[in-house]
Amino acid sequence: MSKADGMNYAPQGKPNPVVKEGEFQFAAVALDHGHIFGQCNGLLEAGATLKWVYDADEEKVNNFLDKFPQAKKAESLEEILHDPDIKLVTAAAIPSERSTLGHRVMRAGKDYFTDKTPFTTLKQLEETKEVIQETGQKYMVYFSERLHVESAVYAGQLIEQGAIGKVIQVTGFGPHRLNASSRPTWFFEKEKYGGILCDIGSHQIEQFLFYTGCEDAEVLHSKIGNYDHPTYPELDDYGDATLVGDNGATQFFRVDWFTPDGLRTWGDGRTFILGTEGMIEIRKYIDLASDRGGNQLYLVNQEGEQHFDLNGKVGYPFFGQLIKDCIYRTEHAMTQKHALKAAELCLKAQEKAIYVTK
Repeated sequence: MSKADGMNYAPQGKPNPVVKEGEFQFAAVALDHGHIFGQCNGLLEAGATLKWVYDADEEKVNNFLDKFPQAKKAESLEEILHDPDIKLVTAAAIPSERSTLGHRVMRAGKDYFTDKTPFTTLKQLEETKEVIQETGQKYMVYFSERLHVESAVYAGQLIEQGAIGKVIQVTGFGPHRLNASSRPTWFFEKEKYGGILCDIGSHQIEQFLFYTGCEDAEVLHSKIGNYDHPTYPELDDYGDATLVGDNGATQFFRVDWFTPDGLRTWGDGRTFILGTEGMIEIRKYIDLASDRGGNQLYLVNQEGEQHFDLNGKVGYPFFGQLIKDCIYRTEHAMTQKHALKAAELCLKAQEKAIYVTK
């Protein structure tokens, strides 16, 4: 796993299969973002069988096959969609193309698992709701900053156990390293990537909804800017937003592309969660100026102060739950309503954002 570039963040955990070999087969398509490797890692560790890979770009396919040689190269997307053995198609397309691809997948009778952000416009969101209703298929989203980080998973378990009482506020920080030279052209075109709040901000809003138990929220205000990248005028290199949930919980988050070269990883991602009876801090990817690495969690409640090093401790249960949800048509990994609401709110945050730089 690359620690320098968040675009290629692909955690590997302990295998924890929930199905037998060949029982749940999936395909990987649209290899435009490196998160596809994390998506596949998670499914494989949960016991899924990777049968096909397809992308129009042969170089991307060959790179994928270097990492996952068990996959067969499909000649077309249609070859995958016509295969009755395929239950799920996972993809990391250019963000503006994710919904259209998902519609084709779902209308072929397959569930769809896309990288975040799942949409770049509210129109795409509304169209997808109609296709979900029409087909009964799943449109699931890879919100890796919660689903594929052990400390973030454990924070959810602590909250469910009542360790900090009722959650009333979440503050999130999602800085990323830009590595501009390694980014594809579409990454700097706002129509294609959607804007910083729509893109990496989606992680933050999804976590807010999950940790607070909100079913809906209002974006009170949001800001974006391009402070230091005039070469890429359509890039938002900074964004922040404030939300209030339907249960009164609040959120502030900040995302940016200003991770300095001196940091050992691609971003000092942190989340602070305040409850009525305690608080949690998650240091996801690094514990600054120490050799402990990421996945550090700090808990303070009525019983005292605790520190947890969660590397290799809790795994990534989402992927096994997703496989079972696809088989049994349940919603234990993530409800469809939750995934779509997180997407809606990040789009609204982007849409109403004030541009703060000249």
